[in-house]
Amino acid sequence: MVNTATDSAILHAIMEAAVDAMVVSDQTGKILRANAAAARMFQFDVDEMLGQSVNMLMPEALAVLHDGFMAHHIKTGEKRIIDIGRDVEGQRKDGTVFPLHLSVGHSEVEGRRIFIGILHDLTNRKATEEALARSQRLDAIGKMTGGIAHDFNNLLTVIVGNLELLEMRGADDRQMPLIKDALESAEMGADLTTRLMVFARRSNLKPVRSDLREVCANTLSLLKRTIGATYRIKTDFAAELDPVMIDPVQLQSALMNLALNARDAMGTGGELLVSIANVTIDDNYMAQETDIEPGDYVRLSVGDDGAGMSLEAQRRAFEPFFTTKAESGGTGLGLAMVYGFVRQSGGHVTLYSELGLGTSFGLYFPAVGHVTEADGVLPTGVKRQEPPRGKGETILIVEDNEKVRKLSIERIRDLGFATLHAESGDRAYEMLKDGAEVDLVFSDLVMPGTLNGYELAAKITAEFPALKVLLTSGYASDVITGEMAHDVHFDILHKPYRQSELAQRLQALLADTADG
Repeated sequence: MVNTATDSAILHAIMEAAVDAMVVSDQTGKILRANAAAARMFQFDVDEMLGQSVNMLMPEALAVLHDGFMAHHIKTGEKRIIDIGRDVEGQRKDGTVFPLHLSVGHSEVEGRRIFIGILHDLTNRKATEEALARSQRLDAIGKMTGGIAHDFNNLLTVIVGNLELLEMRGADDRQMPLIKDALESAEMGADLTTRLMVFARRSNLKPVRSDLREVCANTLSLLKRTIGATYRIKTDFAAELDPVMIDPVQLQSALMNLALNARDAMGTGGELLVSIANVTIDDNYMAQETDIEPGDYVRLSVGDDGAGMSLEAQRRAFEPFFTTKAESGGTGLGLAMVYGFVRQSGGHVTLYSELGLGTSFGLYFPAVGHVTEADGVLPTGVKRQEPPRGKGETILIVEDNEKVRKLSIERIRDLGFATLHAESGDRAYEMLKDGAEVDLVFSDLVMPGTLNGYELAAKITAEFPALKVLLTSGYASDVITGEMAHDVHFDILHKPYRQSELAQRLQALLADTADG
């Protein structure tokens, strides 16, 4: 025997317990029942929905077609959403349109057709998919950019090296200014590749255990003197804060980039708010903040009350060379560098902006525990003296790029060393096994063949422990170590380098050999 009251109570309990929205309507589209989840989703009270047309829950473009769809289904039995499910759009009470998945079932009760719609809000999922696609696009651009910057570093190494050789070999008074201008231009090119490497997450970071409050306070004290009197800087630093492992110099650069971008967005004046706080990323937060691991973070927020950014500008904000300041000479690398630095530091960047209401960036750095007095914050710079020239020691140069190899031979000979050379790690290892008398091996890091620079260095350390190794690369060491890491530390000289840097590194390693 059917107990209608019991069935009704069970249906009511099921609908109220459901996480997703549930709406029951008749064949005319009149809403017969709706659960609390539906009321929350569409921002109505349940009583406001009962007796109204389901069209009230749809954007106008879909609402004008809905009655026709229903009539067509009742007449022909053709299914478009019923028993199938489809991603559609809903409309809230305030007019906001949002994505949702709609599944519709149907039945007959006492000779009347009824339709039950189950609706799941896809807003968070769509946001996650878009953020993931954006992250993947930036990763792809980063890989391409890093490769281009690496090749460009090799070209700059040849240019800088040859110019310095001309300078040292006694150019005349007419040639010296030209050489000087060319060297300055090459250094500007090197600076550009450095910034591109930061975006590509291939920069040579020097992370130290840091208190963000101290690093930011030092940066803001400088910024206050340069940003202008019409711009106010407010801070909100949490009293208790976990330390992070960051490169303080790169963080200062990132904060300066964000602050100067904010100044440009605020026009003739405005307020910049810099806040720092501990945050915990959990599974609920992950629904909106994709591509970040759950855990404890320290968040540095930089917000302004400026013009805000369009949706297109937000979508492309972190792409290299994208800029909204073309008329004022913007390079489009500032935010790309911020993004690359934070991501390489194991963190995450968020961007929120509304036109006319300002922009806020969130930089999330993994927390690493509590600072002790011995940890320190900023590294102390050491002034280095010009090293002495070589005394005829033999350097084995290992480089697959013929132009760079020839240049390296010239540069090292000009420093007072003898040279041997090999075009690969495999060939260099064969030469050493055959008894080549060498005092130091100077090798590129990334080479074709069985042995890359790290693997060659590891073999040398194991089989020729008295022989020193200096590696060089257009890539940064912390990128390569993930794939080529060894227990032994090897010095790396990053391309493009100056002659004085090369001399200093070689002399330091050879002096260590002599001392040993």
